[in-house]
Amino acid sequence: MPRRSLPIRLAAGVTAATVVLAGCGSTGRSATTTPLVAGGTVRIAASAETPSFDPYSAFGAAQAGYAYDSLVNVAADGTLVSGLASSWQATTTTATFTLRPGVTCSDGTPLTASAVTRALTYAGDPANQLAGAQAVLPTVPFTASADDPTGTVSVTTTAPFPFLTRTLGLLPIVCPAGLDHPRSLDRTTQGTGPYVLTRYTPGGPYEFTVRDGYTWGPAGATTAEPGLPAHLVVSVVPRASTAANLLITGGVDIANVDGPDRARLTGRGLATTDVATVVGLTFFNQRPGRPLADPALRRALVSALHRQGLANVAVGGTGRPATDFGADGAVCHADLAAANLPAPDAAKALRGAGWTRAGGGPLAKDGRPLRLRLITSADLGRTLPSVAELMARTWTSLGADVRLVTESLPALVNAMYRTGDFDVVVGTSPGFALPVGFVPFFSGPTPARGLNFAGVANPEYDALVTRALREADTAGCDTWNRAAAALLRSADALPIADGRSTVYGYRTTFTTTFGGRLVPTSIRLHQ
Repeated sequence: MPRRSLPIRLAAGVTAATVVLAGCGSTGRSATTTPLVAGGTVRIAASAETPSFDPYSAFGAAQAGYAYDSLVNVAADGTLVSGLASSWQATTTTATFTLRPGVTCSDGTPLTASAVTRALTYAGDPANQLAGAQAVLPTVPFTASADDPTGTVSVTTTAPFPFLTRTLGLLPIVCPAGLDHPRSLDRTTQGTGPYVLTRYTPGGPYEFTVRDGYTWGPAGATTAEPGLPAHLVVSVVPRASTAANLLITGGVDIANVDGPDRARLTGRGLATTDVATVVGLTFFNQRPGRPLADPALRRALVSALHRQGLANVAVGGTGRPATDFGADGAVCHADLAAANLPAPDAAKALRGAGWTRAGGGPLAKDGRPLRLRLITSADLGRTLPSVAELMARTWTSLGADVRLVTESLPALVNAMYRTGDFDVVVGTSPGFALPVGFVPFFSGPTPARGLNFAGVANPEYDALVTRALREADTAGCDTWNRAAAALLRSADALPIADGRSTVYGYRTTFTTTFGGRLVPTSIRLHQ
């Protein structure tokens, strides 16, 4: 698979956990029964500030849905429904979208097929280094063309890619006025969406105002619906505990809360939708000269781990061991881990790999003791250092010399992508909605030419991916799942726990898509 330059792909990969990749998957709908409020303001808590509202940047993509539309949208059952396009069709190398008539940009200009083609081309140009856009778009080069009289946008790729509708079709479309002045998109919005950014304050809050006459939302949603707020105010609330307090006191109306603070919100009469996550993803450094280049040793170390115990630590309570690399609701998600991870017999596996321990001495092979550098960062999740500590204790009990290092996020990224000085890294799952998103992390070149920082070399996985790339959309799910199973059998990586966060609503109802992204046209304000 052709790969873009490392700085772009690395930026997209590192920020993918916070950029919502709503390629498909399960959605949630909240509920409450009090009467609706006409107009009004809904206050939303965001965990991080938005230094740029450019929807193609790494930061602006998460807030793009308020002011920008995509060609298609994701329905509550995970199927695709209309957006800017009323119809579409795709193979693994071509995609065609027919635009709805009557769509206008926020400045009043009609949206044409040429305008959409221009946005796709701009977002997909590697020279522009648009990390947010390239985290959504296909990982193969493409060309786009327009037929304005028929309102048709056509795209052709240079190589097969199975999810063209779920990538090209979900890119926020920037109108020509924004593309004429790209730097203006940091503080203003130029889209076709249901809201317009009308107030920007550095560090927040950010205010959006509803558009009149909007009729082309998901499956035809409009801004004339009763209870749709006239204004949305997004404030930055970094801590889950603070967000929980504000929900209880009515200081905010919508917030995503994870961890133990969720317990305080139970029974408070708040509307809720659950968001599936994967907490913790462990990689093993297989580069030449590292001890875990030996697959037998990797399998032995994984077999020693108590997955239920790790899951409990990861979620801060009673957890469930992760079943797949992606979260529940991701495209092609399946229960793969239990059937494909190494059997829990570490002593036998270590002996089979030639590692022995005399008395209480170190675990060694050919007179060389096993030394492992295990790194993690609390910046990726506050429970990850505890997960890493439990792993270290387990492997130390086998006789390994484990050095546990908790790094800052920049230091962790430096070790992963520059120095390669680690044997095990306990990080976070990037949360891709599509299985193809994981490919550059599990195959291909290592840094500085690629994202395969652990040097994974799994011929079975590579062969199955090559096949899956030629199978359109979900028709290839069985092949994608067989590829993921090959990674688990080889202990190339280990997902830790299936987790949950919750989006709470005070006097509000709403729908969320995969990853917890709010659907703006679904928000309703209640008394």
